[in-house]
Amino acid sequence: MAPTTTPPALDTLVLGRRIRHLRTARGMTLDELGAAIGRAASQVSVLENGHREPSLSLLTQVAATLDVTLAELLSTEPPSRRAALEVELERAQRGPLFASLGIPAVKVGKSLPTDALDALVRLKAEVQRLLTETAATPEEARRANAELRRTMRAQDNYFPDLEEHARRLLAATNHPGGPLSQRGTADIAAHLGFTLHYVHDLPHSTRSVTDLANGRIYLPHRISATSDPRSPLLQAIASHVLGHTEPKDYGDFLRQRVETNYLAAALLLPEEGTTAFLLEAKAERRLSIEDLRDAFAVPYETAAHRFTNLATRHLGLPVHFMKVHESGTLHKAYENDGVRFPSDALGAIEGQPVCKHWTARMVFGIADRFSPYYQLTDTPTGTFWCTSRVQGSSEGEFSVSVGVPFSHVRWFRGRETTARSVSRCPDASCCRQPPTELATRWADKSWPSARPHASTLAALPTGAFPGVDTTEVYQFLDRHAPAAS
Repeated sequence: MAPTTTPPALDTLVLGRRIRHLRTARGMTLDELGAAIGRAASQVSVLENGHREPSLSLLTQVAATLDVTLAELLSTEPPSRRAALEVELERAQRGPLFASLGIPAVKVGKSLPTDALDALVRLKAEVQRLLTETAATPEEARRANAELRRTMRAQDNYFPDLEEHARRLLAATNHPGGPLSQRGTADIAAHLGFTLHYVHDLPHSTRSVTDLANGRIYLPHRISATSDPRSPLLQAIASHVLGHTEPKDYGDFLRQRVETNYLAAALLLPEEGTTAFLLEAKAERRLSIEDLRDAFAVPYETAAHRFTNLATRHLGLPVHFMKVHESGTLHKAYENDGVRFPSDALGAIEGQPVCKHWTARMVFGIADRFSPYYQLTDTPTGTFWCTSRVQGSSEGEFSVSVGVPFSHVRWFRGRETTARSVSRCPDASCCRQPPTELATRWADKSWPSARPHASTLAALPTGAFPGVDTTEVYQFLDRHAPAAS
């Protein structure tokens, strides 16, 4: 099956300006255009302000009324310099820079002079430039993370070429469908010409080591109770199949990590069988990450990740995913449903504090760790339903959460939850500022000593493979390489 391509996302801001430009050029009022397409003037206004993504049928009506082709209406070019400035300022005000600086929004209307509009856009660009120029090594990592997250959102976290790789590997080993067993995993390695070697002295900084010269994959002899023994092998296989080479920079390293994790998950939970399972569950209104986990015998986090790969493309569900450390910091996340993650001025979310009222934080206070926790959370961008679980690791406990907008909760188990909270973040008064009484009592009489993370000063460790001791790896390969014949 040939990979499909994902159409570019509709730029509602540019579309809105084009509709307004064409309407005013024809001397039409909001009421007149609304009457012609069977919509209220207020709905047309929302459309022109870029706050709504219209259906294709509505766009066809608008194009016909304004006497233009649909292609002309959907052009990605703003209709004028003024419109381009308006779009740029609107986009900036909806982005992380304005939010992180606490700058109130400016109404972008006809009353705003063009020179003032131009000055605001130039000021925003200069602030962004200065932030980028002064960014140190950790900021390089944050920018790379933000860019990768934008790519994932643009294609609904679905990678058709990686799905095709998984499909071919499974077919080549006559996988019957359903869960992939450990034997099936070994069959894939054998099909690719690798033998497996479980060792006690695997370098501590690695999950596996592949000897490409001798067709060997080395794996840890001791299996952790919290990990899936298939994952390290599948990730090693994925890197080989995808032709990964030493990463050129942090962005390349992150891309490779996402691709290997994705392909490994696509093998563990094959697209066809997983999609059929999820569609049946949706039809019966019993979607559940726990059920997906159990059906394919994978860790909860793997099931949650895989759900985000398929939810939008095959189920029509916008979704978000979060992994949050017990300290409250965001470890990794994905969204295409409008939830607003905490971020810095560059749009990076990793390491940012998550609102204490969100499901991902509230779950740490729940005594029952056996049952899933469900919660509704009212936020400035809407109400979201979320399910969350806590899992342990060598770095402490993490919550893994999957959520959807309230309008889609009807498809899930746990939709009847009565747990509900309100989050006003990024408003600092929500949960980041201490109560006035406490602040008055202790603000000048305390000095906490923070526990810094090793990655604070060096997001990209020395060497081509971040965090890996290359010398140790080479010494290991020397010890285990087969004797020359």
